[in-house]
Amino acid sequence: MLARQDRFGDPVDAYVNGSQVWLREDGPGGATIEWRLHPVPGYERPDGVDTYDVFPATALALAQGVAPPAPCQDLWDGLEAFAAYGDEVEPATLGAATTDALGVPADACGVVDHQRIGDEWEKSGRATSIVDALLAQLAS
Repeated sequence: MLARQDRFGDPVDAYVNGSQVWLREDGPGGATIEWRLHPVPGYERPDGVDTYDVFPATALALAQGVAPPAPCQDLWDGLEAFAAYGDEVEPATLGAATTDALGVPADACGVVDHQRIGDEWEKSGRATSIVDALLAQLAS
């Protein structure tokens, strides 16, 4: 969490569903990569914290050694990176770029059907793991 804050700074966008988003031009050839921190199943925003402040407030609390608004494992499930704006980037090339940006290799690389994953997540009442769905598609 703190390493992501140090490397990426605050998210450029956040969603009421708990997702946190960074858009960075660290892809192959300067391509924009969307980094999306996905919420846990059944995500609930911590009381007293605005949607846009959940990540910064959590990172700041951890950096200061105080209790965050909620434990990280109660907020986020995993980080996904993909070419933004519908650009196509070969998975292995994207994987290498994300490894360079994060300093650690990805758990998986490939092409997924975001629409299907989003539809299934909504149909479940947001009770399923987006990250598990991503990994399941990549494993099939």
